[in-house]
Amino acid sequence: MWNFECDWYSPKSLLSIPTHYDLPGDRFIPNRSLMDLDQAQSLLTNRTKKIHNKQFNDVYRKKVDEQLSLDSEGNPFKMLVFRGSPKSSRKSIRHIDEIREGEARALQNSCNPYMLRKLPKGESRILDAPNIRNDYYTNLLDWGKNNILAVALGSEMYLWNSQNSNVLKLFTVTNNNYPASVAWSDDTRYIAIGFMHSNLQLWDPETSKLVRNLEGHDQRVATTAWNSHILTSGSHDTSIINHDVRARNVISRVKAHKAEVCGLKWSSRGNILASGGNENVIYLWDSSKMSSSNFLNCFKDHSAAVKALAWCPYDSDVLASGGGTHDRCIKLWNVQKGTCIRSIDTKAQVCGLEWNRHHKEILSGHGFSTSADQNQLSLWRYPSMTKIGGLDRHTSRVLHVSQSPDGLTVVSAGADETLRFWDVFGPPVTQNSHTSDLNSLLSLKISPIR
Repeated sequence: MWNFECDWYSPKSLLSIPTHYDLPGDRFIPNRSLMDLDQAQSLLTNRTKKIHNKQFNDVYRKKVDEQLSLDSEGNPFKMLVFRGSPKSSRKSIRHIDEIREGEARALQNSCNPYMLRKLPKGESRILDAPNIRNDYYTNLLDWGKNNILAVALGSEMYLWNSQNSNVLKLFTVTNNNYPASVAWSDDTRYIAIGFMHSNLQLWDPETSKLVRNLEGHDQRVATTAWNSHILTSGSHDTSIINHDVRARNVISRVKAHKAEVCGLKWSSRGNILASGGNENVIYLWDSSKMSSSNFLNCFKDHSAAVKALAWCPYDSDVLASGGGTHDRCIKLWNVQKGTCIRSIDTKAQVCGLEWNRHHKEILSGHGFSTSADQNQLSLWRYPSMTKIGGLDRHTSRVLHVSQSPDGLTVVSAGADETLRFWDVFGPPVTQNSHTSDLNSLLSLKISPIR
């Protein structure tokens, strides 16, 4: 071997000027000078012709083959033998993906938001609503996108700010007249108010001043709905009128219902209007063809007046409708196919419907009932329409329902002269929380949410 000085490993020697040694390499990094790189390249790339090192004769090669391929008794053997592992009662580690996938499916089922969410035990707030009219055919409550609640109490119109609880009386009506419908515009610049004596007015909530009187009806205006700058009104005179609030004129007037129009609702895209009447019929109207009075479809499956209408926020082709005392049904319609896709007998008069924008649910407000579940708010799972639960704190029938701009709170107005606020639609489902639960499970460190 090589001879080194005795102090080769000493710190003193290492810190001094290094001594250069001509080493042929070590066991990890061989010296390239000992390699025949040309032959190595040829051996690696040549697939047809065997190239032998001239330093090794045939006798040597035969001896090496015997040593590598024969055991001590001269029988052939393999240096590396791959056999299956012994059978064990434990699952093989190669099944870990199957285990994770199965538990992921279990988590998705167990983390069903309907199983985890619960109805509130009671109201979050109660406000007095003296003199609110106990009239099924009116629509006296609307929660604007500015977080201000508009409600008509007898002959007086009130605005309640849900952020600071300030109350403003907008006006008082005389001559035995009273508001019959209330609706905020989409931009909350105006409040449309229909009256018992056929007049329809626009009010500015900022200045508390009357902006305009809109004419065209000759009987009470019990329902109104906005579609951008178009205000649609329905009346006891059976007509539906579209007003352009910018031009002070009537765009179109249709008359298909045979009785009072008590429900109006524009689709989220503003292309279809649904109207419900006291003759138990629902009409669908194309916004671009209303001047021709030709409706898109007509649904006649209800057996009582249809006041409650609500468009599904996650399926634009689905409309929910609720019937009166002699019908008591919630029906889901596919407006493109013109078919009823679901009908549920609620056992009670359906006075209002509100979709949950955060979970696939719909809330219904009820009045007169053939069972014990009257005066109730009921929550239904969509699309199965199985009942999740009910809220029965009102002592008289629920007349109107409306939801907050964030879609978490619902307010109900009852004939018991109270406004009750319910935190029934929240909290919203977040993608992060769902992903976090799933990642936790996939790491096999599972702690089920109770």
